Amino acid sequence: MKEDIEVRVKGVAATPQGFGVFLESGQKVIAIFVDRSVGASIAMLIEHVKTPRPLTHKTIGNILAGLDAEVLRVVVNELKDDTFYARAMIKQESELGTKAVEIDMRPSDAIAIALEQEAPIFVNPSVWEEAEDMSWALEQ
Repeated sequence: MKEDIEVRVKGVAATPQGFGVFLESGQKVIAIFVDRSVGASIAMLIEHVKTPRPLTHKTIGNILAGLDAEVLRVVVNELKDDTFYARAMIKQESELGTKAVEIDMRPSDAIAIALEQEAPIFVNPSVWEEAEDMSWALEQ
């Protein structure tokens, strides 16, 4: 089984329906189209924009910190009927020991949380191969 491919957010672009989030590794770029609110949050996280009050993904980060939990990584793990799926791997430390959980998430939320938590983002190799190379879209 091939290892997941680590990616980075190469860019975010507004579209008539929302935002395109571009993930890059090597010579290929894939795009995940997301709604306006999460797309705007991802753009602000990339630009390190400070907000007067915490946005949803910062609030989730604060909750994780309060629970002594951290996001280890997120993985865009499936592409079905033109819809991407993702999972977040979270680890919690307590006096009872260490607990690890995997949580199903929309890729947009997973990416925003990973950026907020400075956690790595991965794409499953089968998803990477199936997704169209969108390098051309970033160049426009």
